Amino acid sequence: MAPANPWIVHKFGGSSVADAECFGRVAAILESLPPGRLAVVLSACRGVTDALLRLVTLAEQRDEAYKAGIAELRTRHAAIAGSVLRPATAQRYLAAFDRDCHDLDGVLHTVKLTRFAGRNVVDLIAGYGEIWSTRLFTAFFGERARRPGEIRWIDARECVVVESGALGPAVQWTESQHRLEGLVSADFEGTLIVTGYIASDRRGVQTTLGRNGSDFSASIFGALLEAREIHIWTDVDGVLSADPRRVPGAQVIDSLSYSEAMELAYFGAKVIHPQTMAPAVGRNIPIWIRNTFAPENPGTLICARPVSNLPIKGITSIDHVALVNLEGAGMIGVPGTAHRLFGALREESISVILISQGSSEHSICCAIPEEQAERAAAVVRTAFRRELDENQIQDVQIDRELAILAVVGDGMAGTPGVSAKVFNSLGNAGVNVRAIAQGASERNISVVVQGREATRALRATHASFYLSPHTLSIGLIGPGTVGSVLLDQLASQSERLRREFKLDLRLRALLTSRHMALADQGMALGAWRQTLEGADRPADIARFAEHVHVDYLPHAVIIDCTASEAVARHYHEWLAAGIHVVTPNKKANSSDLPFYRALQEARRHAGTHYLYEATVGAGLPVIQTLRDLRETGDEVTSIEGIFSGTLAYLFNVYDGRTPFSEIVRDARQRGYTEPDPRDDLSGTDVARKLIILGREMGLPLELGNVAVESLVPQGLEAGSIDEFLARLPQFDDAMRARYEAARARGHVLRYVGRLNSAGQATVGVVELEQNHAFANIALTDNVVRFATSRYCDNPLIVQGPGAGPEVTAGGVFADLLRLSAYLGARL
Repeated sequence: MAPANPWIVHKFGGSSVADAECFGRVAAILESLPPGRLAVVLSACRGVTDALLRLVTLAEQRDEAYKAGIAELRTRHAAIAGSVLRPATAQRYLAAFDRDCHDLDGVLHTVKLTRFAGRNVVDLIAGYGEIWSTRLFTAFFGERARRPGEIRWIDARECVVVESGALGPAVQWTESQHRLEGLVSADFEGTLIVTGYIASDRRGVQTTLGRNGSDFSASIFGALLEAREIHIWTDVDGVLSADPRRVPGAQVIDSLSYSEAMELAYFGAKVIHPQTMAPAVGRNIPIWIRNTFAPENPGTLICARPVSNLPIKGITSIDHVALVNLEGAGMIGVPGTAHRLFGALREESISVILISQGSSEHSICCAIPEEQAERAAAVVRTAFRRELDENQIQDVQIDRELAILAVVGDGMAGTPGVSAKVFNSLGNAGVNVRAIAQGASERNISVVVQGREATRALRATHASFYLSPHTLSIGLIGPGTVGSVLLDQLASQSERLRREFKLDLRLRALLTSRHMALADQGMALGAWRQTLEGADRPADIARFAEHVHVDYLPHAVIIDCTASEAVARHYHEWLAAGIHVVTPNKKANSSDLPFYRALQEARRHAGTHYLYEATVGAGLPVIQTLRDLRETGDEVTSIEGIFSGTLAYLFNVYDGRTPFSEIVRDARQRGYTEPDPRDDLSGTDVARKLIILGREMGLPLELGNVAVESLVPQGLEAGSIDEFLARLPQFDDAMRARYEAARARGHVLRYVGRLNSAGQATVGVVELEQNHAFANIALTDNVVRFATSRYCDNPLIVQGPGAGPEVTAGGVFADLLRLSAYLGARL
């Protein structure tokens, strides 16, 4: 049966024939196809098979409600028939339907009397759905008469012969082929409408092909008709790279090999059951997975040799898994241990999903369905009772609430680094791997993880292979001067980052001193102000962090844009919990040395990232430059610089003519100082920056080790801001005298911080030559000079704007992107 005009098989699932509108859609798809011979396999209308099986259950319970259930099924099919058929045709269809209902009622009555339905009775009842849907569609498609050739209904029970076996229904190919040839001649030109799901055994007794049976029917008829290809029409665009309910960025896979499709299906992906593919695979028939509701989309091709550049095709998972672990020195070198273990499980019909064993033979573990864990533990302990009693095997451990993550792709074979990428992505997401399995084909890497971490593991691994965007769950504290500008910068670049680099910076939480806004799916960055204005939750920093660090997103980061020491004290717990921290807040890194060391230890232990470039020099690469120097073996002998944009501005502008107090007041109005200028004039901020740099050099500095010259006059340290500004002019003469003395010597005044490798640190006003690098800078520039073994005669200088919300926010943004790169984003 392989003429020049080959057959093409199309199978439509229950969702594709759910109602009258769906019937019309299926007909339109078939009518749009090029001329040729079609075999159209249909499932029952959506939900009908389940409804029929519920009738069996009701009858077994002697519940007369099964009669109402039959009536409901008739009403539903009558409604479809009335919508799509001419009245006379609908009447003939319903007459046949009523005969079926009469037979069905009789069978169910017998079930009610005996309180038992045998397998053959269940199969008989369950198969009515496909009979009803195909009869109805045959009549409908024939009335439309828009496709050339004869339209013929085929009852699969008359041609598909199967025998039940340990692996499910086994097709009797020779007999089935002979029967089909008796129904369809070799020269038939037209369309066959075929019942899916049902078949007969050798005795002629009706049976079914099990769940996904209609897919199996399509594959069987594809093989019997020697079809050119098979199209499975469903309600999705094709095979997806992951479950879209758990990985929103999942995408349609363009093509899969048969082996890849089988691996994905085994591990729970919504593809097509491996058994149902077998007839098509054996005859090398390509299978297309397509969407009835979007027929214009190309779908997914499953074939022997797909053309694809992706090494990984999909990432899927099996939930509700338990691990059985057998461990003991008595197992080493003893043949037959695995045979006894798996034999014991087989005897209890316990399914083994995954096996993992170390080469030492000291332990062997396997994954099983969680609901079978208790039985598995009992049967394995019984099988190894003697070894347990003699302590040759220490214990039989059962670990519950686990999940299996499977990474599938033919392209992994012979490609170095794929496994590393899988495990790096899981490690970066804070996901612990309990067991590992990989076959020699290298087509599948399977890992066992905690069930509650499965979604996070899926998303992290999926993103690591650029199958979906890298998602960072972001919480921002302090949407004020710097924080608000940062959010606006994120809003302006988020779409580009997603489009060009598949980076999803998802703002999920905002916290102020009084309120917080939380969003499960993320806030629109362009509308963060409106979101915050509508927030009515009281500030709760613990709840805030908990919301940011959800299990189903792979990476969480808190951005602290405050200057709060109270907030900085939470960094330790966040880092330890697996939350990354990005901040321009200097309080944590300049806090007491034990806290600083504990912070670094928490980061190292948890594998989290703590980025704080903007704590010194705003957006200037000061800390990174210092790290690069030290990590490449250079010895830093001293660092000096102007570390305050505010104080740089004050001394650049001050010329002795305008009072110093007036310049301070003007700088405050321009936004160059903190709301309270004393925070800048005290020099403490510069001292904190020296502490941060000193600790980056490995020096055990405390804030008290820094000699600080404060520009806040004695007696003005306390009191209100207005009182301070009102009294500051009283001290203008002292500053003017200092300026004039320096000018007389040809010098200028600058506020400089200095630090050397011996740990000596000073902050204060110094006189500098007019040609000094610090004497000729822009108004608010920071300038930092590194003297090192390499840069001794001509020190390395980093200079640029060191104050202002835009550059500080830019520095934080750069740290956020750096974090994204550390976590695997391709920037």
